[in-house]
Amino acid sequence: MQSVSTKLKELAKDPINKSVENNSIKLTFDTPASAASASQVISSFDKELKVATNQNTITATLPESVVEKIKDEAVTRNIEVLRARFGVEEIPISKQGDNRIVLELPDTANPEEAKMRIGKAAVLEFRVVYKYGSSKEQIEYDYDGIIPGDMEILQGQDEGHGKQFYLVQKYAEVTGKMLKDAQARIGQDRMQPEVSFSLTSEGSDKFYDLTSKNMGKMLAIVLDNMVISAPVIQAAIRSEGMITLGSADINYAKELALLLRSGSFVAPVSFEEERQIGPSLGAESIRQGLISCLVGLGLLFLFSVFFYGFPGILAFIALIYNLLLILLGLSWLNATLTLPGIAGMVLTVGMAIDASILIYEQIKEALAHGMPLRKAIQHGFSDAMVVILDANITTFIVGVVLFYFGTGPIKGFAVTMMLGIISTLITGLFFLRSLFSFILNTFNIQKLKF
Repeated sequence: MQSVSTKLKELAKDPINKSVENNSIKLTFDTPASAASASQVISSFDKELKVATNQNTITATLPESVVEKIKDEAVTRNIEVLRARFGVEEIPISKQGDNRIVLELPDTANPEEAKMRIGKAAVLEFRVVYKYGSSKEQIEYDYDGIIPGDMEILQGQDEGHGKQFYLVQKYAEVTGKMLKDAQARIGQDRMQPEVSFSLTSEGSDKFYDLTSKNMGKMLAIVLDNMVISAPVIQAAIRSEGMITLGSADINYAKELALLLRSGSFVAPVSFEEERQIGPSLGAESIRQGLISCLVGLGLLFLFSVFFYGFPGILAFIALIYNLLLILLGLSWLNATLTLPGIAGMVLTVGMAIDASILIYEQIKEALAHGMPLRKAIQHGFSDAMVVILDANITTFIVGVVLFYFGTGPIKGFAVTMMLGIISTLITGLFFLRSLFSFILNTFNIQKLKF
C-alpha cells in the first residue's frame, strides 16, 4: 500500500482520512470524483484487492485466502531471518501451528544476548527530517497541535545531550530491504564505531533521488522507530553510506551490521514461552558419544596395526590429526557440534581411513613388483591421489548442495562433512606423506612391511 500512497500523492489525490479494520482499509476523499479516480489507481496496483466505492469513501479489502497466504509467508520469512542471524550454527528452528516459531539454542552462554538478537525487528529506514526539537510539544506547537497525516514524530537516541525528537515522513522510500551488505568498523576521523552499508541497484536509484532532492536537510536514519542518527545531506549519495553510532561500542556495531545483513522481520515477533533444559540428558549423550568414539578409534587402531604394521600406526596418527583439524575448523566457524554434525565427522573419519588404505595398497602393489621402498611410497601416493581426489570432490559437491538447499541440522551435517573432506585431503596427501619422509630420513629405514 505504500507505493499506492505515493502514487496518490503524485496525482494530488491524497485521502483526508484513513482507517484500518481487520482486512480492510477505508479512505475518505474530499469529492466523489477524487474517490473514483483513486479507486482506479488502487485497482491497477493490486488485482487481488476488492475495491468498493461509496460516494467519497473507498473500501479496499483483501480476501481471507490471501490474508492466510501472507501470514504463512511471513512466518516462513521470519524463520529465514532467524537462521541468517545465527550464521552457520546448527540451530533447530521449526514452525508450530499457524503463527508460532520454536527455536532451540544449544550451549548458549548468554541467553539474554540471544533473546535480543531474536527479538530485534531491525527495520531500517531513511526518512527526511522536516523539523526537530527537544520535545514533542515543541514540534506540535509549530503546527498548531495538528501534525500532517503523512508525517510523524520519532524520538532520537540520548547520547548525553538530552533527548531529541524529529518530525519525519511516515513512509520511507528507502529501507533496509534494499541493503546489499553492511559491515562494522571504527571510523578513521572520529575513531567511533560505525556501520558502512551498500545498496542494491533499486535502492541506489531511490537513495540518489531522495538525497539529491533534499540537499541541506537532515536525513533521519531510523532503526525500529528510533532515530539513531540524523546527518545533514551535503551531497547526493547513490550506492554507499555510513551510520555513525556515537558513544556505542564496536560490539554493538557488529551486532547491528549482522541484523541489517540478515534483514528485518516481515511480521513483528514476541516471546510467548521460554524454557531452559538442564544438562543431565545432554551430559549422558556426551558420555555415550565419547565412549563410542573411543571404542571406534580403538578398533581402527587395531585394524591399522593388524593389516599394515608400523605404517598403520602412521595412518592412525594422521587420523588423529584429521580430527583435530575438523575441530579447529568448527571452532573457527563458531559452529555448534550436535548429533548430525557428529554423524558428518564419523563419515569423514571413515573416508580418511579409506584414503590411507588406497595409498597403502598402491605401495604394496609397487613393492610386489620389486620397486625400492622410497620409490614405491612415491608411486603409491601419486597413483592414489587421482582416486582420492575424485571420491572426495564428488562428496564435497554433495555437501555444498546439502548446505545450500538444506536447513538446520542438514546444514550442520554438511558443514562438518565438508570440513572433514578438506582435512582428509590435507592429512592423506600431505601430512601422511611428510610423516613417511621424516621417518625414513631420520631413521634411515630401508624396508617396511605393509
